[in-house]
Amino acid sequence: MPIDAAKALAAEPRSGEISWTRKDVQLYHLGIGAGIPATDPGELRYTLESRLHVLPSFATVAGSGSPGVISGLSMPGVDVDLARVLHGGQRLEIHRPLPTEGTATATGRIAAVYDKGKAAVLVMRTEVADAEGPLWTNDAQIFVRGEGGWGGDRGPSGRLDPPAGEPDRTVERAVREDQALLYRLSGDYNPLHADPEFAKRAGFDRPILHGLCTYGITLKAVVDTLLDGDVSRVRSYTTRFAGVVFPGETLRIRMWRGQGEVRVAVSAVERDDAPVLADTIAEHS
Repeated sequence: MPIDAAKALAAEPRSGEISWTRKDVQLYHLGIGAGIPATDPGELRYTLESRLHVLPSFATVAGSGSPGVISGLSMPGVDVDLARVLHGGQRLEIHRPLPTEGTATATGRIAAVYDKGKAAVLVMRTEVADAEGPLWTNDAQIFVRGEGGWGGDRGPSGRLDPPAGEPDRTVERAVREDQALLYRLSGDYNPLHADPEFAKRAGFDRPILHGLCTYGITLKAVVDTLLDGDVSRVRSYTTRFAGVVFPGETLRIRMWRGQGEVRVAVSAVERDDAPVLADTIAEHS
């Protein structure tokens, strides 16, 4: 079996120093569609260094996201084909607002291995702290198709009941044809998002958008629409990747207000509202 759950869970955590600059933050923001309209005061908070604040989802790529999803596939006990890998879900917990520039220590480990029958799920946990203390904790759920069925723990279900009633707000966000090419410059160079031949080998007609790009686009919409543009209010942000997005499509983002949280559902407009993000919650102050 290419995945040895016991060995993966027993492996020593990997730690390394990461750093980022204002330029990295600005590039990430552009990669998730910020800056339209270019002179809008709300957009300048994402693009202009003198007004810059950091959308919390930047944590998924800070320091090129290492250790992260790809590095998790090289952990002891894990030996899989990248073409069989899909990013299944993401949870981000923010311990304090992210600085526009910084140096920190990222410690990554396999926190769980689940047997879903037709697939294995690895939970790659990355904890990041700087000299002042913890900054964020990132959990990436990595689905490896064809690697389940050894009789292991199936793990918890992340499925939630759909939000009740009509959404409080609905917005649409266009995905540029070159969105994946721009987003990958923040550190995720998986060829699935750029190479047509690799995408076909993975079962797709053409390259798909990074799930974490959709994740960032969605959080920005929530912050700008329901949190008064205040990124510091975000406490945690969780999603399940329910479907793919192709560059050039339009995202429909539906939002429901709750007590200290916003429930979100995202779909692809051009494909009859095919689900893209599900079981999505942004907790806030």
